[in-house]
Amino acid sequence: MTTLEPDIDPSLAALADAVLIPPFYGPTPPGWILDALGRGLAGVTLFGNNVTGDIARLTTTLHAAADAEPVIAIDEEGGDVTRVGYAEGSPYPGNAALGIVDDAELTRDVYAAIGADLRRLGINTNLAPCADVLAADGSAVIGTRSFGPDPKLVARHVAAAVEGLQKAGVAACAKHFPGHGSTSADSHRVLATISGSLEEIRRRDLPPFEAAIAADTWCLMPGHLRIPELTGDLPATLSAAAVTGLLRGELGYTGTVICDALEMRAASAVFGIPEAAVLAVIAGVDLLCLGRDTDEEMYHAVRAALAEAVTSGRLASARLEEAAARVAGLRAKLGEARRDGGSDSPDSPAGDGIGLVAARRALQGSGPIPARLTDPLIVEVEPEENIAAGRFTWGFSRWSAVRRIDPADAGGSGVDGAALSEILYAAAGRSLVLAIRDATGALPLVTGLLSARPDTVIVEMGVPTWTPPEGTAYLATYGASQACARAAAEALGLA
Repeated sequence: MTTLEPDIDPSLAALADAVLIPPFYGPTPPGWILDALGRGLAGVTLFGNNVTGDIARLTTTLHAAADAEPVIAIDEEGGDVTRVGYAEGSPYPGNAALGIVDDAELTRDVYAAIGADLRRLGINTNLAPCADVLAADGSAVIGTRSFGPDPKLVARHVAAAVEGLQKAGVAACAKHFPGHGSTSADSHRVLATISGSLEEIRRRDLPPFEAAIAADTWCLMPGHLRIPELTGDLPATLSAAAVTGLLRGELGYTGTVICDALEMRAASAVFGIPEAAVLAVIAGVDLLCLGRDTDEEMYHAVRAALAEAVTSGRLASARLEEAAARVAGLRAKLGEARRDGGSDSPDSPAGDGIGLVAARRALQGSGPIPARLTDPLIVEVEPEENIAAGRFTWGFSRWSAVRRIDPADAGGSGVDGAALSEILYAAAGRSLVLAIRDATGALPLVTGLLSARPDTVIVEMGVPTWTPPEGTAYLATYGASQACARAAAEALGLA
């Protein structure tokens, strides 16, 4: 026993281990993770700091340490949320781009390719796809992660994504139940409330989750999202009414429920992570993701909290045993899928990667897009950081020199006049391209440049909610992944 490990009844410690997928820091698994896998830890969650080295070697070590197939989970949505492609940008467009194309077979192929990539790296569980229906004034944290605002469209693409991943032998995990697309707050920071009545939520938000269940998604993730009419002051993750009542009972889901990271403020701010873990299991969650910045000490604290909750009678031992059995069933499926090998990623009909093919199809343009740029000055506006995506690599820097502008200089109370003058001075006699990931957040700069230089080419790489003035050269990529940027660069003659 290490100094961090409390004295816990061995049978309860084993049950606690069976429902945990903690993180660790860096590209090499530490001894405590390997020891825990050897005694029955369900698996691990990988984050960006884990995939900076030889990923296949890392996962081989994890597999070798476990007696049974471990859950090795990662957020690899494609588009703006990528862990494997964090340094260079994802080679796949995200859901918004796939939704605007609206070809379910293409979505299935893209997700099969993502799944095949993960399988080759030894990763067997993808915390994707996002099944959130994006409201017109919806969640900035979801944005291009959503397939769109139409529940039926989102539902058919969620089903296709699930089928693609699991065809490749990787578990899908539809999220964030009951739907993050209409929230105005970020559940990483605060408890987010889903707008509308419960009946409205049933009509608007639930169809994609019903489609994921019909497609036999092996996993499903509730979000730290509040529906006052259903969950009271609790997030869905910690609400039996949401997980056991609505998801299990009304929708009939029988697969593995994985919680969103418990370190997120929406769950941890009031209860702390160990207590949130107990409440989540009581509510009906089976597998606990602790979050990127938790450590060995927190892992032991959560184990101890689960064991104490059973001992005190707050958490029925039968509920913890049920969760452990469901996770064991998932691990058996994952092991069988790995032995079967899954399917390879589809060949692209155009000879390029399927991600680039999809990004080209998603690209939309209007106005006088120049056939050729003259010594272009490319200005990129770095948006406020989306915690889910982080500050990943995006934009045109692989094809051209760029000038990056801080969001404080492009929006808010108004664009810095000196910054605008500097851009216009530098762009004299040159083509001017402005790349943004949210035009509404940079309107002072957008309108200032268009007023002085109506020939400015605007490239929107977020959700295109802003309508450009008539006659503006405008491209919309529906995402900022490497594939989306490449498609835009081709259209502008940069690549």
